[in-house]
Amino acid sequence: MKVRISFISISVLVLVCSILGFQTNLISEAAASNSRAKAKNVIFMIPDGFSPAYAANYRLYKGEPSVMDSMLVGMVRTYSADSALTDSAAAATAMATGYKTNNGMIGRTPDGIERKTILEAAREQGKAIGLVATSSITDATPAAFSSHVFSRKDESDIAQQQLQLADVLLGGGKLFFLPETMGGKQSSRNLLEEAKQRGYRVVENRAQLESASGNQVLGLFADGDMAPELDREHTNEPSLKEMTGKAIDILRRGKDGFFLLVEGSQIDSAGHYNDAAWAMKDTESFEEAVGLARKFAEEDGNTLVVIAGDHDTGGMTVGGYDQTDAKLEVLRQVHASGLYMTKELKNDRSNVKEVLKAYAGIDVTTEEEIAIINAADAMQAINHVISKRSLVGWHTYLHTGVDVPLYAFGPGSELFRGLHNNTDLPHLVSRAMNIDFGDEKYKK
Repeated sequence: MKVRISFISISVLVLVCSILGFQTNLISEAAASNSRAKAKNVIFMIPDGFSPAYAANYRLYKGEPSVMDSMLVGMVRTYSADSALTDSAAAATAMATGYKTNNGMIGRTPDGIERKTILEAAREQGKAIGLVATSSITDATPAAFSSHVFSRKDESDIAQQQLQLADVLLGGGKLFFLPETMGGKQSSRNLLEEAKQRGYRVVENRAQLESASGNQVLGLFADGDMAPELDREHTNEPSLKEMTGKAIDILRRGKDGFFLLVEGSQIDSAGHYNDAAWAMKDTESFEEAVGLARKFAEEDGNTLVVIAGDHDTGGMTVGGYDQTDAKLEVLRQVHASGLYMTKELKNDRSNVKEVLKAYAGIDVTTEEEIAIINAADAMQAINHVISKRSLVGWHTYLHTGVDVPLYAFGPGSELFRGLHNNTDLPHLVSRAMNIDFGDEKYKK
């Protein structure tokens, strides 16, 4: 009898557990279904040149976790079709089209075939389209999402294609919208006038952007790249946060949703110059734009925010110079880029001490002064002094091939968990938006 009772008890227990397990599975599936709600809007944000080392150094610089830290979901592999070290053109093409390509190519695979971008797919679904960058708006990253050319240098051709796709274009690069532009492929067309005829409101400074209205805005705030955030006070240019906010305000009016690409371009520029203060200040500027985008997504409930670096620039380290510490607080005293400080030097560089004291809060040693005076490149020498004092190391002035962080928030964000190739990202975005983008991928 005892054996039978035990058997019955065990059978009942198994049945109860099975029922509870079934119910738990139903609850889990329901929760998963809810978490995979369709994203009406996507804000895709790219901190150009950003890597885990930038993230760690920025946390020390800020003194607390960044807005992005809580959104971390994975990592991204960055190699291009022809190199372990991608450039921005190939990286952005992969993130925009789902296809690997050669360095320097935009929106095309190595065989020259044009590949649809996720922005173009969103446009086919009736969504409003925006591009924001602190470089030229025709530079590699925004170009790869919005155009198809054989070389990233063909910036006038890129500008023409962007005007056919986007409702909002905000950044630098005014020269590439004018006739007989300098650099890249020459053009006889005045794209600024064509933009006005197409219905764009053309703005060229911060005040004009603030007051801009309408559903189409072209903002060109510099002839080439915009200023580093450290130097923006010497210009009339808007911040990345201000451009992002204006773009969202305009694009959100569309009844079918929107796709906004935002690039923090100057992080990459800082890495190429090994300018630690510039890198941290533009990361701060990018974080402010992220905070605004996330707040909008929280309030809206239908917006997916995705943040992915395209590659690492400079090989930044946390600590260096045979020291066992990091001193990022040194960078909080710096109020100008090394590029700007170099322009403030006299021809004989006799005012090195005055310039670094005024703009970096540093009392340079005699050894540091002599090194800057005698350097072949004064900017590199200034940046080396500041990096060494903050114990931020660098390995190169070029890109590296390390994996980069991936962040996501909002409906569909769970799709981005784990290690991904950069070619996966547009497919994950299309799944989150429930739009047709095709499953075919080109990987080397």
